Amino acid sequence: MSFTADLSGSRALITGASSHGLGAHFARTLAGCGAEVVVAARRLDPLEALAAEIAAGGGSARALQMDVADIASIRAAFDHAGRIDIIVNNAGMERTAAILDFADEDFEAVHDVNLKGVWQVAVEGGRRLRNAGCGGSIVNIASITGHRGMAGAAPYNVSKAGVLHLTRQLAWGLARYGIRVNSISPGYFATDLNREFLESDQGEAMRKRIAMRRFGQFPDLDGALLLLVSSASAFMTGCDIVVDGGHVISPL
Repeated sequence: MSFTADLSGSRALITGASSHGLGAHFARTLAGCGAEVVVAARRLDPLEALAAEIAAGGGSARALQMDVADIASIRAAFDHAGRIDIIVNNAGMERTAAILDFADEDFEAVHDVNLKGVWQVAVEGGRRLRNAGCGGSIVNIASITGHRGMAGAAPYNVSKAGVLHLTRQLAWGLARYGIRVNSISPGYFATDLNREFLESDQGEAMRKRIAMRRFGQFPDLDGALLLLVSSASAFMTGCDIVVDGGHVISPL
């Protein structure tokens, strides 16, 4: 089943779009619905390749370098992007270890990207959306690990739980400007971060605990994304949509 929306005339900024993961898929999906997309990440070469691919397919895209942990980089990227209607806060990172083996630097690095980065992009983008006076939609990419923790990934789990509450706080503070803020909590989708694990024996055991008995495919997220960035969700803000095949409802 495919989902679509008419996003003609809108411009969307997607962070964390340089790898072969969710950010690149989100950019292709939004461009396919008529949005001009601005793909942002620290690595410019893969972004430019993605923008060229989208343009070759008839879409409109351009690449901008952005480090979500650096507010100066964020502001410069927004300056170059111009008017933005949609922000997809997708940039993220993960480090794994036993609780007592994590260094302080690990916790800080994960939170600088996964939580502080979301905050900085949303607040800077929110200011610009407010000043433009046309409302807008911010979609933060959280995770089911913000609802139920994943073993060996405490900093990541905590950061994603923070994104869920941050989404609600941003939604409350920005609603007066016509800016909606919602989140999507994906379950397990094969990305550069987790592909090796999902293909392991442990990953197979996890698959069997998912109600639908499978991992997600990127298009499974299209319905939630297009709902939240379009006028179909005009009265939704502060919401989280879990897309996980029934993973978080599995019995303990």
